Amino acid sequence: MQLFDAHLDLGLNGVDWNRDLRQTVDDIRAQEISLHMETRGRQTNTLSLPELRKSQVSTCLATLLARQEKEINHPFGWTSPHTCYAMAHAHLAYYRALQRDGYLRMIRTQSDLKSHLQQFESESATCPLGFILTMEGADPLLAPDTVEEFHEHGLRAIGLTHYGANRYGGGTRSEVGLSLGALPLLEKIEELGMTVDVTHLSDVSFWQVLDHFSGRIHASHQNSRRLASWQRQFSDEQYQAVIERDGVIGIAFDIIMLQEGYVAGHSPQEATMATAVDNIDIICQLAGNARHVGIGTDLDGGYGCEQTPADLDRYGDLMCLPQLLEKRGYPAEDIAAILHGNWIRFFSEALPAS
Repeated sequence: MQLFDAHLDLGLNGVDWNRDLRQTVDDIRAQEISLHMETRGRQTNTLSLPELRKSQVSTCLATLLARQEKEINHPFGWTSPHTCYAMAHAHLAYYRALQRDGYLRMIRTQSDLKSHLQQFESESATCPLGFILTMEGADPLLAPDTVEEFHEHGLRAIGLTHYGANRYGGGTRSEVGLSLGALPLLEKIEELGMTVDVTHLSDVSFWQVLDHFSGRIHASHQNSRRLASWQRQFSDEQYQAVIERDGVIGIAFDIIMLQEGYVAGHSPQEATMATAVDNIDIICQLAGNARHVGIGTDLDGGYGCEQTPADLDRYGDLMCLPQLLEKRGYPAEDIAAILHGNWIRFFSEALPAS
């Protein structure tokens, strides 16, 4: 089984949470237990670089994530755009350091992706983890043209917002649309040939992005509002809009996006990985085929296995997905498309040729 994961916050884990991702999952857990780290997400991590390799993850989208927060007593995020800019560069430096030592490989072009996958097919046990650089929330962009600088550093995908509203528009848990600053930013993104990640947009912002941007779009980790009926998820109409633009949608394994009414720290974990397959079914039914859905786990995106499906303790548990899909009647070629092929096709088209 080969996996392409369209959303991993590796920089957040390595830099902000000071985890050595070269260690095993158990070693990281033991270290955090010994240090009495008891806040949400600590002692319960699900991934590390050895775990991803064991799980046959060939490629991922790795984030630059530095969200600006207005309040100074926040548990997450940064207080100024300048700090967000600096932290995005810290995540970039972390990826470069891991690449220097052979753990990661940045993928900038179609030819990079092709050669990387050729090596993975023949040398998966030693091949570095390939990553396409994405930005989750545009807070690190001091001005719209700052995206050109990050593009030179390898940025190939970007989402404008995260939680709440920022300088570019409304995100999750907000009801506002795009700001005026988003329009020149979208023009720059389209000019550079990057793809826009429509995950984490408010409903208003989502439709405005589609109106003002004619380039490639995708949804890296975006579940269905049928399963968890709050605004973080997409309606059928939003799914259909991404499908009509030939985008791919990644299914996330954060239980707040899979279980109706889930409240972190209070609700029992009732959803399972079969629920995630329910979400895959929804997209395939809307599309009439299996070409527009993939995996975007969002695992260890600020939480751990205390906030995953009940049968997911660590990343390797995803290896049951082929069997779950086969039981639903998916043929082998569709299973391969969902686990990696659709994202590979998408980025084989969306990345620059060379």
